[in-house]
Amino acid sequence: MSRARLAVIISGAGSNMLAIDDACRQGALHADVVCVISNRADAAGLAHAAARGIPNYLVAPTAGELRESYDERLAAAIQAATVDYVVLAGYMRILSHDFVREFAGRLLNIHPSLLPAYKGLHTHRRVIEAGETQHGATVHFVTAELDGGPRILRGVLTLSPTDDEESLQRRVQRIEHVIYPEALELLARGRLRQLDTGAELDGQTLVEPLERRFDF
Repeated sequence: MSRARLAVIISGAGSNMLAIDDACRQGALHADVVCVISNRADAAGLAHAAARGIPNYLVAPTAGELRESYDERLAAAIQAATVDYVVLAGYMRILSHDFVREFAGRLLNIHPSLLPAYKGLHTHRRVIEAGETQHGATVHFVTAELDGGPRILRGVLTLSPTDDEESLQRRVQRIEHVIYPEALELLARGRLRQLDTGAELDGQTLVEPLERRFDF
């Protein structure tokens, strides 16, 4: 069985990209990160990728450029790498409908909340302010709906009375580094796929996402 080829798209430090690449190199993920692309020149993840010998590219938006035009250039960079899956890992731009449609079923994201709750930004702060006792991260297929695609796997933790926004972010990020490679392995092994009606795992509709609990 051939190894899956992954393009990882980032906007920042790329910690999930590094965790995914570690899993590939350690044999836990039957795949390879074949390119890393960022929309930001100051994304530290580009340097991290270069240090590991991973081809990395800056696809920066130009002043006044339409989202659709930018996404066409991003798609071209991804296609040039001949990849099987596109992995959003801290990518901070909203994708156009055409981009999502082009990579449908091959496009994944990880969001720092227990979706469908707390879509969007500042999830850790909002969870604390709401007095929630559970929090975590969710891996999902990407659709045109923001943070709304079929959920695959989520990691759950219990909030501590001492948690603040920064500490909670660190705890959730540790979960992300575990569950993202795990979800990608399901794809790489051909066990998981996206359907028009949701996700399917081992030939069965995934009504609810798989769940892992953590005590980080």
